[in-house]
Amino acid sequence: MNAPYRLHFAPDNASLVIRLVLEEMGLPYETALVDRRQNAQNGAAYRGLNPNGLIPVLETPQGPIFETAAILLWLADTHAQLAPASDNPDRAAFLKWLFFASNTIHADLRILFYAEKYIDAAQAETLRNGIRPRLRQHLRVLDDVAKTSPSWLHADQPSVLTYYLACQMRWMSLYPERADRSWYQLADTPYLQTILMRLESRPATRAAIAAEGLGVTPFTSPSYAHPPEGSAT
Repeated sequence: MNAPYRLHFAPDNASLVIRLVLEEMGLPYETALVDRRQNAQNGAAYRGLNPNGLIPVLETPQGPIFETAAILLWLADTHAQLAPASDNPDRAAFLKWLFFASNTIHADLRILFYAEKYIDAAQAETLRNGIRPRLRQHLRVLDDVAKTSPSWLHADQPSVLTYYLACQMRWMSLYPERADRSWYQLADTPYLQTILMRLESRPATRAAIAAEGLGVTPFTSPSYAHPPEGSAT
């Protein structure tokens, strides 16, 4: 690698979170497209980096890392940015909500987007109908947390968690492409909405918009990506 990090990405996939954080931290990195149209994530080369075939992978001097939250936490701790330090009194609260975003919200999103992988296709919409109220409740809980303005979930102070949530809320608004998405209303979570609005004006977000064709308001009024390379689906 010519840079310390190589991000294996597909446009508007979970790798977007990592790109945003690398940009926000001002870290040099290079990218490698995982072409989903060619099913590259299931090829031998990519499976050698992540045996689960999921995106993203971040190659580092310590070896490849996969799982979005693991990459975020590793970057935050390695570079002492965008998260409370291990001796900070806010660390425990930050960790529990970071892993809530990863283990609960992201897991439910995968069911929403890929219901046919979890149940017979004829029952997929029934499963989605069960997941949507859960996601609404997750966002309400997080909006109550954002109302208290902790440093790691604050409109004026980005963290790895705010970028993670911004991307997750973007995807709720867009996917699955041909399914009902009227259940998601950003205005229902005004404190999170303010965070998303502030993130859109940051240089890191503008860089990601250019790199992945995300449109001018990728979090608050998102449109489907029109990337210069690769495909989001």
